[in-house]
Amino acid sequence: MPDTTLTKVDSRYSPKGPEGEKYLASGRHVAMRLWENEQPGEAKAPATRPYETVGYVLSGRAELHLAGQMVILEPGNSWVIPQNTAHTYKVLEAFSAVEATSPPAQVHGRDDK
Repeated sequence: MPDTTLTKVDSRYSPKGPEGEKYLASGRHVAMRLWENEQPGEAKAPATRPYETVGYVLSGRAELHLAGQMVILEPGNSWVIPQNTAHTYKVLEAFSAVEATSPPAQVHGRDDK
């Protein structure tokens, strides 16, 4: 029998992760999170994660560095970070974005450093 569970998440009450991200809807194979009003600063430490990430910029600007490449992310842009690929980013202007991770980042400590 297929899973027919319907989930609605109100981001005003979403739990926050260790980096300030808000966890949104999450299924067995994919999860969403919201980065909201991240402020400019130094580049984040490089990270490698055991999940694939796709994202969409709502507002602001950031540099994304991945495998010797750099792109500027602006409103309307989307991106992909392959699973197990070292990357870093630097917020240039107050930044908000929605990301989806597969498998879900927050499950079983996948988001832990």
